[in-house]
Amino acid sequence: MSDMSNPFDGLLGDLLKIIGGQGGAAPWLDSAKALAVNVVTGDSPEGNVDPLERIAFEQLMPVVTLHVGELIGSPLAPVTVEPITRPAWALAQLEAWTPMVEQVVAAQSAATGQSMSQFSEEGDGQIPPILGQFASLLGPMMLGLQFGSAAGHLAERALGSYALPLPWPESAPVYVVPVNIASFANDWSLPLDEVRLFSLTREIAGSVSLGTPSIAARVTELLQAAMADALANQASVIERLSGSGNPDALQAMMSDPESILAELVSPAASTSSASLSAATTALAAFLDHVATTVAARLTGSHVLLSEAWRRHRTTDAKGEQSAGSLFGLDLSATEVDRGAKFIAGVLERAGNEGVAKLVADGLNLPTPAELDAPGLWLERIALPELNA
Repeated sequence: MSDMSNPFDGLLGDLLKIIGGQGGAAPWLDSAKALAVNVVTGDSPEGNVDPLERIAFEQLMPVVTLHVGELIGSPLAPVTVEPITRPAWALAQLEAWTPMVEQVVAAQSAATGQSMSQFSEEGDGQIPPILGQFASLLGPMMLGLQFGSAAGHLAERALGSYALPLPWPESAPVYVVPVNIASFANDWSLPLDEVRLFSLTREIAGSVSLGTPSIAARVTELLQAAMADALANQASVIERLSGSGNPDALQAMMSDPESILAELVSPAASTSSASLSAATTALAAFLDHVATTVAARLTGSHVLLSEAWRRHRTTDAKGEQSAGSLFGLDLSATEVDRGAKFIAGVLERAGNEGVAKLVADGLNLPTPAELDAPGLWLERIALPELNA
């Protein structure tokens, strides 16, 4: 037994040196960033953004802020817009995700460590102690790779910050990704200037709505609830692993680490996930509404542009779907259509003034039932106690 355990200990020790030698307070983040950049660039590093792109977006800012402010119902404060490369966008997105991911990493490390400890005790020393240390680092590393892959693939298509309808850090500028905007325009034979205007409008609307403190707080609260549901599954993971008293179960887990990760980071179809999806579906639909409305006012290709964007959002995309699943978001074509119907229903009943109320306060975000019943939502937000 001892002769076979020594090489095993040596191998794990070498792997621990590699993992622990990455530096930084969050080794999983280093791995995630490296993978994200590799996914989005491959073997072809991306050059810097052309300074002319910054000028082009700056020239559009006055007209965009004027129209977005009109649709939202209040003048906009100055907004900083920063054109960046796809790798830079992926890295910025990972930094924005870090506080939420850290909760999963901490809980996963604790759960895996507890499982390993119980196995080591119940197995009469058959499992080397170093395996527990290795497992506690391997899980977060694998989790980091999942988020890194999602960010990289998302960066391949994102036109700007709000590819996902989630808040960014308060200090973050509004990002636009010129290379993806140009690619979208080229794919659909659309004038580049019009696509720039459409993209910038949607990102500014996202910054104003998801940057509203009560909106950001409510979405973050729903995110935390959905993530908590996912983390609660760890109790069953620990019970499943330690309850068997069989070291072979642990070895099976280590040979297929994604089996435990799936239980930890894939929120079930729960009330919290449904509430999160309802709120984010409505917010994404609102951003689309603002962008398409402004495009209809200012561009000649607005019909084709709106249809191209709808298809872009409803086409199965690896980045959106994988990133959404990690947070419990439903970004399917069904949800896109559901959000569009909600906005159309509100417009029919209360006009744009009614639509603007969606982003006036975090309490105004619809419930799952209200998303399918715009009239019910309008009645609820008109209640005196909410107005007060």
